[in-house]
Amino acid sequence: MGMVKVVGLVLHPRRDCGAAIDAITGWAAERGVTVLGLPDEVSRINGCTAEAVEAEEMVERAGLLVSLGGDGTMLRTMRLAEGRDTPVLGVNVGRLGFLAEVDLPMLGEALSAIDEHRYTVESRTAVRTVLPNGREVSAFNDVALVRVPGHGMAAVGIRVEGRGFVNYSADAVIVSTPTGSTAYSFSAGGPIVSPNVQALIVSAAAAHSSFNRSLVLDTSEQLALDVLPTSGELAIEVDGIIEGHASAGASLEIRPVPEAARVIRFGQTGFYERARRKLRVEGSAQAVAHDPADAVVVDNFERSRYEVLLGGEAAGSLDYRRGEDRIDLLNTEVDQAFSGRGLAGRLVSAALSDARSRGLPVIATCPYVAGYLERHPQN
Repeated sequence: MGMVKVVGLVLHPRRDCGAAIDAITGWAAERGVTVLGLPDEVSRINGCTAEAVEAEEMVERAGLLVSLGGDGTMLRTMRLAEGRDTPVLGVNVGRLGFLAEVDLPMLGEALSAIDEHRYTVESRTAVRTVLPNGREVSAFNDVALVRVPGHGMAAVGIRVEGRGFVNYSADAVIVSTPTGSTAYSFSAGGPIVSPNVQALIVSAAAAHSSFNRSLVLDTSEQLALDVLPTSGELAIEVDGIIEGHASAGASLEIRPVPEAARVIRFGQTGFYERARRKLRVEGSAQAVAHDPADAVVVDNFERSRYEVLLGGEAAGSLDYRRGEDRIDLLNTEVDQAFSGRGLAGRLVSAALSDARSRGLPVIATCPYVAGYLERHPQN
């Protein structure tokens, strides 16, 4: 008997997660494992055999939570698991993310490894604050005070250990965890910070003040954001979602929560490798000569295209228009950095295989697809 008895699923709200769910429920059926899902999510998946339960019951019962989507879905799953020992596995359904660990083809193997306890855990820090209306919120990426269009700049004072340190005038002031250092904070010019560091990063986006540097604080230091009298109305974004607003005179005490969630890792790809790929560090596409045999094709349902991933990086795509009675393959493109590796053929082959599994006739609007069919009439 394996270690996993109950698996909880959290799904991307729009991407097609059907193949991943089939893989999980099939794996679970062979081992007598119960699969749970949220009612509004599993109800939209045809033939889904997961048991529909509310979020509180799912996190109470599950010994493993599986996020199917991208980083946004992973953040939502981590918030559900906050404060618990339940590990979270991120599965890429679409583009490469920082938090997800496996792609769909490796999902069954990953579940078996977890069941046999062949994995490590990466702890993640969260931040909590109390909104002006008294509601407490948590974030694993960042909490940001953001200028509302049509209002004045974000004028925010930074208090550390009870004393004012600096006042920012900016489009936004962001307090991020190391997890969030590669998100909004990075786009504002903040540093990349290892998730192994216990720290908070304070950054200003498009700063209009003379001091525009980021601050890196230890999690033991008290931090507060004061909305100054000269500030316009500000939106309070929590992991990118507007949760409230703050006016001049408001203050937000920011409290870090170390080890608030546990992310599963198998050691195949490290943080810096993921950062290099995701942030497209100069030369990243050419830096590693990945084996084309390792290419993976995924259906990016949200963008209506198949994507071929090589080393976790999107190397090409095949756009489609899918109807109830046919699928039109529109255009095939492969990034020049990955040309000459047969990836366009991998895209078309996977698209044709998917069409057969759905029983959909194919219209080859794309000249490359039409040529492929001529060369491979058996398809």
